[in-house]
Amino acid sequence: MHDTDTAIPALRDYLVTRYADLKRTLARRLGSADLAGEALQDTWLRLESRDDIEGVRDPFSYLLRTAVNVAYDQQRSQSRLVSADEIEELLNEQSDPTPGPAQTAEDRSELVALQAAMEQLPERRRRILMMVRWEQLPQREVAIRLGVSLRTVEQDLKKAHDFCMARLQRQDGTENGRP
Repeated sequence: MHDTDTAIPALRDYLVTRYADLKRTLARRLGSADLAGEALQDTWLRLESRDDIEGVRDPFSYLLRTAVNVAYDQQRSQSRLVSADEIEELLNEQSDPTPGPAQTAEDRSELVALQAAMEQLPERRRRILMMVRWEQLPQREVAIRLGVSLRTVEQDLKKAHDFCMARLQRQDGTENGRP
């Protein structure tokens, strides 16, 4: 596919004829058939708005890569951090913004529990968690810096979050007398 005028229609036709194969492969990669379907629909829409596609040698790989990027973009936009304006608005809504002694003690206890949980993480997971959440580096940048794949960063970040949440919930349950 070398001609721009024929590349886009050919890619659209390929997407339609190989939709089931693309969706199955994409669902395995993303872990969700629904997300795969949405990503392929958005890929179709992106093809509609593009006019600079040429030189596609492997349509399956091209469409799959485009759909994966679309899915990651969707996930990133859905899990965005709270903006500074939103934080300020929330702080302004509170009647008394200064925490009382009980809240301060609870926050300190939670921070100590989080630090203890993070110390139990394997080194790479701890570094990934710190780089993404504390330094606010994009996951792709973290992957490059650590010399690992983006998928490894995503998986380690999820495992680090799950581990820390489990430890904090267990610590919270213990303090309240629950098993």
